[in-house]
Amino acid sequence: MAFVFCVTLHEAAHAWTAKLGGDLTAYYGGQVSIDPIPHIRRELIGMVVLPLISVFLMGWPFGYASAPYDPYWAQRYPRRAALMALAGPVSNLLTAVVAGIFIHAGYRYGIFESPVHPDYAAVVVTSREGMWPAVAMLLSMLFSLGLILAVFNLIPVPPLDGSGILPLFLNNELTFKYRQLMHHPMFTWIGIIIAWNLFDPLFRPIFMLALSLLYPDVTYR
Repeated sequence: MAFVFCVTLHEAAHAWTAKLGGDLTAYYGGQVSIDPIPHIRRELIGMVVLPLISVFLMGWPFGYASAPYDPYWAQRYPRRAALMALAGPVSNLLTAVVAGIFIHAGYRYGIFESPVHPDYAAVVVTSREGMWPAVAMLLSMLFSLGLILAVFNLIPVPPLDGSGILPLFLNNELTFKYRQLMHHPMFTWIGIIIAWNLFDPLFRPIFMLALSLLYPDVTYR
């Protein structure tokens, strides 16, 4: 559930920002919505089949999704397209921040406890009974998945969103050359390999920093 929510929010943010920028492609496809059904209908394997298989094999959901856009619009308005790319990771970062606020508040009021050995599915724990263990697990998943999706998608290699954000910092001539280069199929495969190998050493210190912000009186190594 947490995975579907985070991915749906990510793609809805792309679609909504594109709509604001003048591209109605995703809007007409129903993607400007936090209703997961239009997104699942577009990427059934990436949002349902693959996450279920990865949870069964690895204990953690892994998948993908996408929102359609007009490539001619992106070529004509590269800055707007870059903002569209940025919107997805920002939505996931906000999800992690909101979950973190609830975790930290619950910790301060004695509802939650800091885990002895934290991991992505156990950012926070509780000794209370009833609904609280489920709430702690849900907040842990939202926090971790939000942070994972934000960091992973901000890696500046194709086909990730980070590669689409770079035109915000380039002039028009460099943006045109950059977009031509990044659309070569070879760079997509190279980007996936780079991101896969770069993510773990990049994310681990960020995750530990996030834990130190949640629990400033606890030290993790």
